[in-house]
Amino acid sequence: MDPSALNVLGIAMSTAGKSSLVQQLDLEQIEHNLFRGYSENLGTPRVFGGQVIGQALIAALRTVDARHCHSLHGYFLRPGNPEGAIIYEVDRIRDGKSFTTRRVVAIQNGQAIFNMSCSFQVLEEGLSHQAEMPRVPKPDELPSDEETLAARLDDLPQAMREMMMRERPIELKRVEAVDFIHPKKRPPKQHTWFRARFPLGGDIAMHQCLLAYASDMGILSTSTLPHGKSFMSGLMTASLDHAMWFHRPFRFDEWILFEQESPVARGARGFNRGAMYTEEGLLIASVAQEGLMREIES
Repeated sequence: MDPSALNVLGIAMSTAGKSSLVQQLDLEQIEHNLFRGYSENLGTPRVFGGQVIGQALIAALRTVDARHCHSLHGYFLRPGNPEGAIIYEVDRIRDGKSFTTRRVVAIQNGQAIFNMSCSFQVLEEGLSHQAEMPRVPKPDELPSDEETLAARLDDLPQAMREMMMRERPIELKRVEAVDFIHPKKRPPKQHTWFRARFPLGGDIAMHQCLLAYASDMGILSTSTLPHGKSFMSGLMTASLDHAMWFHRPFRFDEWILFEQESPVARGARGFNRGAMYTEEGLLIASVAQEGLMREIES
C-alpha cells in the first residue's frame, strides 16, 4: 500500500473533487487506535451495511503500512443509527513479515454494531489461475438503473421514490431486470455492472474500500429471487455477515461485473456468493454473505 495509508482518503478526495461518498467514508482519528465516522441518511432507518464495511476497512488501513488487504470477514450485530457517529476501535493483533492482521469493532451508543477481522499482505508473485468470466452483455449495451427506475416511479410510494431517484455516486447497470415491487419467481442468479461515477487516484487501498462498500449492494436479494418476494413485498431482510477476498489490484472507476448466486436458503437465512470481474475478464474479488430474510405476516 502507498505510504500515505494514514490518510487513505486524501488522494481520492483531491482527485474526485471531494465526492460525497468519499467524504462519507472518511474517518476522524480521535486516539491511537480509535476513529470516528458519520453516515449519510439515505432515507432508511438503519445505516447501509456497505458503509460500515468500508469505514471499518479504512480504520484498519490507517494502522497498516506497505501492505494490501487480501481478505475481510465481518458480522453485523445490531442495526446502526444513521443520525449518530460510529466509533471504530482497531486491535493490532499481529504484524508479521508478510502478513498483518487487524480486528475492528464498530461501536455506537456504547454497543458493538459490527466486528470485522481483516488480513493484509505484501504484494508478491506466485502460481495463478482463475474461473472464466460469464458471457453477458457489456455495460454500453444496457440501460442504467436510473433509466429502469424512471419507468416505474408511479408504482413507488413518495418517500421511496425520492430515495430511489436521488443521485448516486456508484453507477449500476443490471443484466437481468429486477422488479422489487412486483417480483416474479426466477433462478437465484444475477449479474450487475458497477463503477464509481468519479475518477479515483492510483492508491489501491482507495479502490478496495469503495469496492467493499459496493459489495453489499443487492447481493442479499439474490436469495429472494426463487421465492417471488422482496424487501418491498413481504420480506424483512438484513445482512448477517459478510466476507470478501481481494485477488489482484483493480480500478473501481472502471466497469466491474458482479456475478451473484444463491445455492441455498434455510432457517430464515439466505446464503449468497459472488465473483467480481474487470471488463477484460480478470477475476479481482470474491464475496460471500448470509442474510436474514424473514417473511412478514400479513
